[in-house]
Amino acid sequence: MSLARTGGDAGLWSSVMLVVAAGVASAIQVGKAPAVLSAIQADLGLSLAAVAWLMSAFAVTGALAGLPVGLLADRIGAKRMVIGGLLAQAAGSLLGALAGGGMALVATRFVEGAGFLAVIVAAPAMVVAIAPERLRDRAMALWATFMPAGLTIALLSGTLAGLLGWRGLWGANAVLLLLAATCLGVGLRLARAPARQGETSARAIGLTLRAPGPWVLAALFCAFSAAFFCAFTFLPAYLAARFGMGAGAAGVASALAVAASGVGNLACGRLLSGGTGSRQLLVLGFCVMAVSGAVMFAPFMPALPALALAMIFAFASGLVPVVIFDAAPRLAPEGQVGATLGLAMQGNNVGLLVGPAIGGMVAEAWGWPFLALPLLGIALVALAIVALARRI
Repeated sequence: MSLARTGGDAGLWSSVMLVVAAGVASAIQVGKAPAVLSAIQADLGLSLAAVAWLMSAFAVTGALAGLPVGLLADRIGAKRMVIGGLLAQAAGSLLGALAGGGMALVATRFVEGAGFLAVIVAAPAMVVAIAPERLRDRAMALWATFMPAGLTIALLSGTLAGLLGWRGLWGANAVLLLLAATCLGVGLRLARAPARQGETSARAIGLTLRAPGPWVLAALFCAFSAAFFCAFTFLPAYLAARFGMGAGAAGVASALAVAASGVGNLACGRLLSGGTGSRQLLVLGFCVMAVSGAVMFAPFMPALPALALAMIFAFASGLVPVVIFDAAPRLAPEGQVGATLGLAMQGNNVGLLVGPAIGGMVAEAWGWPFLALPLLGIALVALAIVALARRI
């Protein structure tokens, strides 16, 4: 699959930005529910079980279906998969705006989660098709900013929700997703990938599962996601409880910290293109995450230094997904890029489920300072994976 390139590098970067915009629109859907959860609870009278499913629907979908979705992306083409994912999210968001009860809303979140998974698994393959080898590191770094950018926008969407209500916010997101699908469909042309002759789904899955590379990427993505969400899921609550910040101020501060991850994404692309090794960047990222994450929850830490450490943590975390996205085409067995990315995203979503659960249990049982323990433990596991990957 290759891009019908016109307009030189300017046209190339415009094409990459269309893919990134699709990712940002999708990432907003992850963060929109936490941003207005209290309003949804008040309107629908959600039980605790419904709240749990509402918050975890995306992660559960990704943890279960990443590899099959990636395999499907390899079969039908990345562009079709991304547009289909955007349309599925738009449908889910629109139906969610009309939901009359908690379980109906949860069902629409699973639809949105499936669409989100389709986008984030297939979009990196589009970036690979668009960018030549000399620019691929920087293009992948730009793609990796989709998550911090989308989460930051979602965290700041409280004002819009105050004007429109949570149902209006859901409807506005449906329009945004439809616009992203239209722009991508009209504005980006990709040559059709040649069909794989004589290859069955079972063989493709077997190739992916037998190769060590996809498993290494999945394990690293799991560690990254577990550490990131162990810290940032509770950052607004921590800022409110520890420093007396109001909900709005804590949300804005958390959004600024999350945005630093996008800066880390871009810096990683520069470092990779400048010749810095992937392993060095992974070791640097996980080590800085461990130290800054442990210290920012320390009981002696004042508010401003704690926020600075949260931004350092986020910046360092931004190094990891860029390395993973950049390595996936090289580590994919026999060109199974979609399936490889699908397995990696399953690892990412397992971490998203496990990280907040561990962090919540530790903070409730022993207090905020003890969040240092899971963060340090996850970092040590990640460093062991990097060392093992080198031997493999």
